[in-house]
Amino acid sequence: MKVLGPVGLEIDGVPVRLTPLTTRLLVRLVAAEGEAVPVRQLRRDVWGLADEPRHLAQRNRNEVQKRVLELRRALDPGQDGSAARVLRTEQQVTVHGPETAYRLVLQPDELDSARFTTVVGSALLAPPATAAHGLAEALSLVRGRPLAEVNGEGFAAPFIRRLTTLQDSARRELVRVQADLGRPDLALPVAELIARDHPDDPEAARTLDALRAALRARHGAELLRHSVPLPGQRADVVIVRGDLFEQTDSNLVVGFTDTFDTETDQDIVISRESVQSQLVDRLFAGRRRLLDEKLRTGLRTVEAVGTESARTKPRGRRVRYPVGTTVAVPVDGRRVFATAYSRLGNDLVARSGHEDLRLSLDNLWASVAVHGLFKPVAVPLIGSGLARVTDLDHGQLAALIVDSFIGACRRYPALTPELRIVVRPEDLARTDLSPVEKRFRELEPVPGPDHGQ
Repeated sequence: MKVLGPVGLEIDGVPVRLTPLTTRLLVRLVAAEGEAVPVRQLRRDVWGLADEPRHLAQRNRNEVQKRVLELRRALDPGQDGSAARVLRTEQQVTVHGPETAYRLVLQPDELDSARFTTVVGSALLAPPATAAHGLAEALSLVRGRPLAEVNGEGFAAPFIRRLTTLQDSARRELVRVQADLGRPDLALPVAELIARDHPDDPEAARTLDALRAALRARHGAELLRHSVPLPGQRADVVIVRGDLFEQTDSNLVVGFTDTFDTETDQDIVISRESVQSQLVDRLFAGRRRLLDEKLRTGLRTVEAVGTESARTKPRGRRVRYPVGTTVAVPVDGRRVFATAYSRLGNDLVARSGHEDLRLSLDNLWASVAVHGLFKPVAVPLIGSGLARVTDLDHGQLAALIVDSFIGACRRYPALTPELRIVVRPEDLARTDLSPVEKRFRELEPVPGPDHGQ
């Protein structure tokens, strides 16, 4: 039975429709928290009737009994008052003489507010990681104000006050433990709810400001962060301003041409400003032949698509491999994924297109799934340099990388905990991130009537 939000009754997970007056009777019995409620009191609270003459009182008692029978058909089908398990009929001696009363008897797992109370009580005494899980689980049960249908009525006030106080305690404790666990991003949405509901609480305001400051400090160069909204896994997409080769905790992705050239002499085949040239200088200490050997080792199992002659291609490598070929190069406990996304013409000009890049990205993720060691993966804006994808701007390139990654997460459940797209500071002004934001908005679930708190 649900009371943490709009009151609803379910039998074996199937919603049961009750008339509005019967629903109000159910709410009144829930608010009694297991105590028996005399018929005279029910008439006052549910029907708004004061004590009447005997002939009118009998008629109104019959109305109460009709609603009790409707409720009992749902809760205790086939049982009368004496044999009912959930909705029991009792006799009480009052100042008015013997009187019929009704008691709602529910097991803890039959009422969401009881489950909420139990889970929060356990979580408040648990160590931080266990507490965070339990408190988040408990708060997910809350879809609005408890017993919203009778909010403001005296008989419901103690029950509502107890649950809202417990909800507030659970929220504050969840903020505290998430902060202790170094998760200000998970604490922030809860702190925002507390500040919204308690606008005059200076402590809530200070906590919210501190969390926002911690996130600003932690994000540093981060420009955007989203979690891939797929069930059963967590993978973050982060766009950062910076230098690809300073991402020392990550595997790196470096784009190549179909000949996997690395020669930078006089900037004829490969520019010394290219990512490939930086790879040689910064991870291989300028030892180009060492990188070439590792590339050759990885390419031994790949069938070439052709070989140029010395006359048609006098400089650089002459063996061509399929666009999309990816070689996982081991470097100091991580991997550099060298992926061919462009074709190097015999005029030594690299050319690529949208489909070429998409193919290389799809093959890249397949290689990451096998060789990536479940490390973060840092990738530059492939296609924005000399071998640029001419039909896409910087923002569209970022969106294409993200889109291919989301598709790969569906195919490979344990791909990587984080895709990090690294944008050079000098490229930032030309990089519109709205296509990436739009892609994630398209993936967000449409809120239903019970969505949120």
